[in-house]
Amino acid sequence: MRDADADAAPKVDEAAVGRIFHEESGRSVATLIRIFGDIDVAEDAVQEAFALALRKWPGDGLPPNPGGWITTTSRNCAIDRLRRESRGRELLSELAVLRPGNDDPVLGEVGRVQDDRLRLIFTCCHPALSTDAQVALTLRLLGGLATDEVARAFLVAEATMAQRLVRAKRKIKAARIPYRVPQDHELPQRLHPVLKVIYLVYNAGADSPAGGQNAGDDLRGEAIRLARLLASLMADEPEVAGLLALLLLTESRRRARFAADDSLVLLRDQDRRNWDQAMIAEGQAIVRACLRHNQPGPYQGGHQCRARRRRLARGDRLAADRRALRPAPDRRADPSRRAEPSHRR
Repeated sequence: MRDADADAAPKVDEAAVGRIFHEESGRSVATLIRIFGDIDVAEDAVQEAFALALRKWPGDGLPPNPGGWITTTSRNCAIDRLRRESRGRELLSELAVLRPGNDDPVLGEVGRVQDDRLRLIFTCCHPALSTDAQVALTLRLLGGLATDEVARAFLVAEATMAQRLVRAKRKIKAARIPYRVPQDHELPQRLHPVLKVIYLVYNAGADSPAGGQNAGDDLRGEAIRLARLLASLMADEPEVAGLLALLLLTESRRRARFAADDSLVLLRDQDRRNWDQAMIAEGQAIVRACLRHNQPGPYQGGHQCRARRRRLARGDRLAADRRALRPAPDRRADPSRRAEPSHRR
């Protein structure tokens, strides 16, 4: 029976395993940080699970729930590692006191996973950290990018980025930055750095030319993915939706922004047939929803101004059409008469 199940499981290659881990690792890291309270333990365990998946999945096939497999395997790897270390054994003893019984701290808590990722976003973007550290941590922990990939995004050496990440994680521990979602009264102040980080991630890849896969494509795609994640976790925040719409509408023109020689094409000269109409439709639908909220902010302001300009432009055209239908005033008959709009009905 197991052989039949194995045959039925979809086969995957190493590239597919890497893609799945890129999509799921942030979820697993976030959950393990909640369980063990240690970023390094969570990261190392997820990397160990990735190595196991590279050995098992190409032969055994994809598990029914890859994300659940990664989280459970990572948890088991973390426990095995901690049992081998004296400090780890102390940590496990503390967890046993906090979690009496043999209940699995991962299984049965699916509903909390969403909150885990939201906690991690706000931890990575805490104002006690520098902006560079916020962006780097977000890409590393939530984006699942390897250290060398984050280093390329910042145009620095891998060793330099590794030290930057280590210092940021030490700062989180030393400053006792809480692993939690801010309270309602804190949210306006704390949400802005999160949105700024995602926007900076997108901009880091915005200038790379179109055509062919490159690091800029990865960064822009990651920013949109993080914006979608945040929008799904904070559906009642118009500024989050405004950021997602901004990224989608900007990305929709991507293929038309560069000429064959990689020079920039101005908006008025772009071939609109190359615009991504699906992205435009999605972005415009989000903008309309933002306008209905009537809670303007930095990431919605641009959409609302553009929408207002379009409405004014339409109004100007209509007014021009109406003026064109009116008879022009006869200045020869009354030279003192000014060119004012006619009030005749």
